[in-house]
Amino acid sequence: MDLFRKCMEPVEKCLRDAKMDKNSVHDVVLVGGSTRIPKVQQLLQDFFNGKELCKSINPDEAVAYGAAVQAAILSGEGNEKVQDLLLLDVTPLSLGL
Repeated sequence: MDLFRKCMEPVEKCLRDAKMDKNSVHDVVLVGGSTRIPKVQQLLQDFFNGKELCKSINPDEAVAYGAAVQAAILSGEGNEKVQDLLLLDVTPLSLGL
């Protein structure tokens, strides 16, 4: 159980670094392999006071979606909404969770 609780430390640190309160988070989007683990999902949902987790994006395809949007921005292709997007690589390397 302690190992699962350690998974929450990067989440807490991220909020601290961003000077945000967990109540100000509108959506919790899960991407990456560890997000398939039911216990991790439960801990996240409990941490965010029962907020429903967004699982509509396939965790394996999330990076590809972001890369496609970045390619459209860099190439100047796509509609105006795409050109107005700003993509930030929050965790460029795996957190190893």
